[in-house]
Amino acid sequence: MPVTRSNKIRGKSASPRTRLEAKPPRRQQIERADLINAALKLLGPQRSMSSLSLREIAREADIAPNSFYRHFRDVDELAIALIDQAGETLRKIIREARIRISPDRSVIRTSVETFMEQLEAGEQLLHILLREGNVGSTEFKNAIERELNFFEEELQEDLLRLAAVGGTTLHEPRLVSKAMTRLVFTMGATAMDQPLEKRREIAEQVIVMLRLIAAGASSMPTSAYANDD
Repeated sequence: MPVTRSNKIRGKSASPRTRLEAKPPRRQQIERADLINAALKLLGPQRSMSSLSLREIAREADIAPNSFYRHFRDVDELAIALIDQAGETLRKIIREARIRISPDRSVIRTSVETFMEQLEAGEQLLHILLREGNVGSTEFKNAIERELNFFEEELQEDLLRLAAVGGTTLHEPRLVSKAMTRLVFTMGATAMDQPLEKRREIAEQVIVMLRLIAAGASSMPTSAYANDD
């Protein structure tokens, strides 16, 4: 049988250069949590939520960009969901730590050490609360502020309960809880990228500062701040 050109073609194996490799299919089913986790993987010291694009998040989640819109209107809405999750998770951790307080451990020390432990564990959710407060859209900043208000409300309840148990007076509990919360988050942002020993040093400083605030709020007469001209 003569060798024809068609026989050569049929018998010739495909070249590696011309062989097309089939891409794995993109995910068909995806949940909101999958997109949140994809965004978390992209964040870091050099990347904030405001710098992420919808296409980046979709690529990390292994979905088509249009599938993103099934769960979120835009990246800002995803960022707000991320902030809500971060705040809820951290409040739960600190709340559980306070419940387990032993007689030889103060509420202030337990709360600060629990907060700092989350930093040492590299918890991305806490890092977002600390890092993202001054960037992003107005809606994003409002979401951060809302979470801080939740922390302040829970702390205020704790402070009033402890004052009642101890038979002491707490002046301006709302302002005291706000001062304490803002201090912890500000110092936490300072400690976040520091080495371990420096973070522990900052934690001890925060504990002393909080105790000073608590002592002042307990001893200051009601008229002191009204006539401080």
